[in-house]
Amino acid sequence: MTSQSTVRTLLILGASGDLTGRLLLPGLARLAATGRAAGLRLVGAGSDPWTPEQWRERVHESFAAASASAGPEGKEALQSLEKETVYHQLDVTADGALAALLAALDGPTAVYFALPPRISQLACEVLQPEQVPAGTRLVMEKPFGSSEESARSLNQTLVRLVPEDHIHRVDHFLGKATVLNILGLRFANNFLEPVWDRHHVEKVEIIFDEDLALEGRARYYDNAGALRDMIQSHLLQIMALMAIEPPATIGERDLRDAISTVLRASSVPLPHSGSTRRARYTAGAVGGKEVPDYAQEEGVDGGRGTETLAEIRVNIDNWRWKGVPFILRSGKALGVKRKEAVVTFRPVPHLPQGFTGVDAPNQLRIGFGPDTLAFDIDVNGPGNIFSLGRVTLDAELSASELLPYGEVLEGVLAGDPLLSVRGDTAEECWRIVEPVLRAWQQDEVPLEEYDAGSAGPAGWPGSAAGH
Repeated sequence: MTSQSTVRTLLILGASGDLTGRLLLPGLARLAATGRAAGLRLVGAGSDPWTPEQWRERVHESFAAASASAGPEGKEALQSLEKETVYHQLDVTADGALAALLAALDGPTAVYFALPPRISQLACEVLQPEQVPAGTRLVMEKPFGSSEESARSLNQTLVRLVPEDHIHRVDHFLGKATVLNILGLRFANNFLEPVWDRHHVEKVEIIFDEDLALEGRARYYDNAGALRDMIQSHLLQIMALMAIEPPATIGERDLRDAISTVLRASSVPLPHSGSTRRARYTAGAVGGKEVPDYAQEEGVDGGRGTETLAEIRVNIDNWRWKGVPFILRSGKALGVKRKEAVVTFRPVPHLPQGFTGVDAPNQLRIGFGPDTLAFDIDVNGPGNIFSLGRVTLDAELSASELLPYGEVLEGVLAGDPLLSVRGDTAEECWRIVEPVLRAWQQDEVPLEEYDAGSAGPAGWPGSAAGH
């Protein structure tokens, strides 16, 4: 392990962009208001010719919500961040421009690339190793590369500049609370881990159905689609946490080694017409709001055939999970918002004769944001004690007081890469989905349709029960 240093300056590249205003600065504000960014300096850089006032105004607006609910110390921390912040107009791809700025900052610096992936890659390619001060941390947004090959090439570029544990590949979906809730549930309960395998588990579903449509993100989304945008990065990571072998510690090395091992054993079985599905929404209404046909949305190229709903079945070929399907599904403009992992257990081998009612398999459901836990079990019903009925045990899991981007930044500022995606893992995730993307490009799997606001195409099981 290289020595970890605390970051003194946060440099945001793409400071005038949407991600910075909507997510990054509010996340930083909540972090600073809780006293976890003491002594930090904030520097913005972007291609827009902003005046110092424009930048300060943006910071002030993005900090407003956190400031309103902060105590006196929190307000003071936010004010000092605001007062000291500066903005530089900068072309990060120009030779020597980023290097000169880095040399002028009070290090160690964390460089947050809030930029399109292609620009981030160019910016890193023009940097020379000797231009990167010791202790610098590089923070990359997803998607990390656009294929296994491009992810590998980007990894090689980054590792030339800083050590692997100074590279943070952000998955804001994996907040610390979510990760630790899954691990705590699995490894702190002796009644669960012994049945967490192919003998007792029938299938695992990880579902991220959104009721949002494009929300003005057509330019990015139409080039990505649901499989690249959600499943390739986020859902495969959650699948890995659900499936890993018990690590000795939850230190970054043990945990990230375990995640990498599971992903290396994972693949989507052939033929892809049997293990994957894709669809896109047509006109409809979500929550009373009219949504146009995806192909007609502004900025969308209808002929490209981008999917807005994707489902894949992943096999994990190891001792624990052989034969258990992991079904990953994500889509937009669906009628019901559903963000959860569902573990369906096998039915009991024999139910004593004399019981009536439905003996349905037990299900354990872990909800994401807010984090919840629900366990469906069969108990004897009221009235007729021979009749089995279903009850659900519910629990609220502890949430973080930080916003997702605040949790990400906390790891960066403290020099803890635990929640960032390691280089080899980023490549594995592309390896798993690339054959599917190729099959879809060659139309081996039909692009089905569903009305915006519906549960998906007719014939798709709402859950994956029909697989």
